[in-house]
Amino acid sequence: SSTVLTTATNAPVRTVEEFEGRVGDARAGAVLLGPGNGVDAATRDRVLASLAHGRPAVLDADALSVFADDPPALFDALRGDCLVTPHEGEFPRIFPDLDDSDGKPARVRRAAARSGAVVLLKGPDTVIAAPDGRAAVNANAPPSLATAGSGDVLAGFAVGLMAQGMAAFEAACCATWLHGEAAREFGPGLIAEDIADALPRVLRRLAGGQGRI
Repeated sequence: SSTVLTTATNAPVRTVEEFEGRVGDARAGAVLLGPGNGVDAATRDRVLASLAHGRPAVLDADALSVFADDPPALFDALRGDCLVTPHEGEFPRIFPDLDDSDGKPARVRRAAARSGAVVLLKGPDTVIAAPDGRAAVNANAPPSLATAGSGDVLAGFAVGLMAQGMAAFEAACCATWLHGEAAREFGPGLIAEDIADALPRVLRRLAGGQGRI
């Protein structure tokens, strides 16, 4: 079956040149690459084209795995405000020598310092670290978030905040908390699509002074 997007604006691109035209448009506030893109040359080319424009960027999933054979090529291209959002399976593909001997926060801090990007390592204790040494550990994620596609929704929350002008570290922290809180708001039986649907209720609670980040 196919999904009909009734509220999304779509502009299909077929070539890297068309993609460069889209990300080069001044109206493009931020870019998310990776989910469902495929581990292939087209994804690699689009990541490098996007980073060359210096747009705030979120790189997830295939946008990270496609550099597994040459992580420095990704790090050398990073500029501006960038967030990478690996899970534990993707992290060693771009940081193969960083083990957990000093604990997860230290490992993520080292990854951020090496890459020059904000690094968000997903898990029940998601850790976010910035190249300047700042770090945060998120603790509100329920077990129901361990479902296919939930990480894609998290990346979408983050890029939405960055597109509104929030810096990558703050956007990553806020998006992670909102992601967990939306899952808690929905309750049992969660699938990825439910997370975004529950978000407005969380935002209304915050706007009404009934919660805080």
